[in-house]
Amino acid sequence: MSKNFNPDKQHTLKKSVNISGTGLHTGILADMSLKPANAGFGVKFQRVDLPNKPVIKADCDLVTDTSRGTTLEANGAKVSTVEHLLAALVGMGVDNCLIEINGPEVPIMDGSSMPFIEIIEEAGVEEQDAAKVWYSIDENLYLTDEDKRVEMVIMPAREYQITTLIDFNSPVLGTQHAELKTMRNFKDKISTCRTFCFLHELEMLLDHNLIKGGDVNNAIVVVDKPVGEAELERLKKIFKKEDIEVKSEGYLNNLELRFPNEPARHKLLDVVGDLALIGYPVKGRVIANRPGHSTNIAFAKLIKKHIKANKHIKDIPNYDPTTPAVYDLQYIEKTLPHRFPFLLVDKIVDLTDEKIIGIKNVTFNEWFFQGHFPGNPVMPGVLQIEALAQCGGILAINLSGEGQYDTYFLKIDNCKFKQMVKPGDTMILKMELTAPIRRGICEMHGTVYVGNKVATEADLVAQIVKR
Repeated sequence: MSKNFNPDKQHTLKKSVNISGTGLHTGILADMSLKPANAGFGVKFQRVDLPNKPVIKADCDLVTDTSRGTTLEANGAKVSTVEHLLAALVGMGVDNCLIEINGPEVPIMDGSSMPFIEIIEEAGVEEQDAAKVWYSIDENLYLTDEDKRVEMVIMPAREYQITTLIDFNSPVLGTQHAELKTMRNFKDKISTCRTFCFLHELEMLLDHNLIKGGDVNNAIVVVDKPVGEAELERLKKIFKKEDIEVKSEGYLNNLELRFPNEPARHKLLDVVGDLALIGYPVKGRVIANRPGHSTNIAFAKLIKKHIKANKHIKDIPNYDPTTPAVYDLQYIEKTLPHRFPFLLVDKIVDLTDEKIIGIKNVTFNEWFFQGHFPGNPVMPGVLQIEALAQCGGILAINLSGEGQYDTYFLKIDNCKFKQMVKPGDTMILKMELTAPIRRGICEMHGTVYVGNKVATEADLVAQIVKR
């Protein structure tokens, strides 16, 4: 990511780029094209070699296999080993991309994300005119799998951070950990780290003809038991290499590690790729002990479920009655030409150049309760809209510079009343600019919250007129 990369905007590629390679498990050569996509498109795979060219969204709910990598399946098509490519897209800040592929498996390349990073850099990353909406985790979420001895947690944090710990009871690997404090470091510290497996796993996979695209250059093979001459001869034939041997540290074929803890860093890379399938950009700190693809995907589903259950309250302003007001009632009366009983904003608690948040405490003594549903007091919806308009008027007048101004309604659209407002409720009034103010015309989206629920919302247009 460049220094001027804006993480709060969506990004895509500047142009299409291509890469070809063999799938690790299928051994099938595939050509893959990464293409720019519109804001909000997300990441999708398209099997261009199949009839009707089916599209598969990068979504944890579409994962059908995690035994040897992560496989997505939808619309009668599947694509496997997607995690290293997805990690590269996340690491480079690419939100929207169409991946066309003419085979069932993403090429393994060297077993890391670096080849994909390189083609993304070749294409260039382009900022789009759309906000990237982050979901900030607000409570600890846990996943444990006692059989696999896996523990995962995501905790509130200001950035997306990941720590992985691995312990396979291996004298070669020992206990390792890796961490990523900011996604800006992904390229340099994580992306070059290659996949790894143990020799006994390799033997099982070979016996079942399951790694047809395997090569000593795309995986670190850990040898944690003595290897006889017969086994070495077999490996030489499989990999078509005469110089296969075991180094004293217990790695096959004199492979130079890129980092002393490269296996732990690759596990972190896998976590980045698999959690990309949540489908929402997340701010939180992940700690993963002995993670694997199956638990990564289970964790992604857990986080996605939490986000969907709580998404509606993500934008609710945090109102603390003990915090001093930005503007009190005296200031509001100086700004607005409204007085009791028609002044419907008690105080302003937040104000920027794009939004304002006001408070209206609804009491049983309000004048309108005498004649509006007597015996069953309900605040009239039109007065809720008026309260929003007064709140928005303060923002508009605040942005208008010197002099005194009034605001007048021009239009109300998409107005919805979702919950009754009754005595004792505290209305949190939020007004957000949806377009820059031009020629005195102000467009805003207004929302009334009561507790953690939306009571009323509408799109409002007003004109600012100098007195």
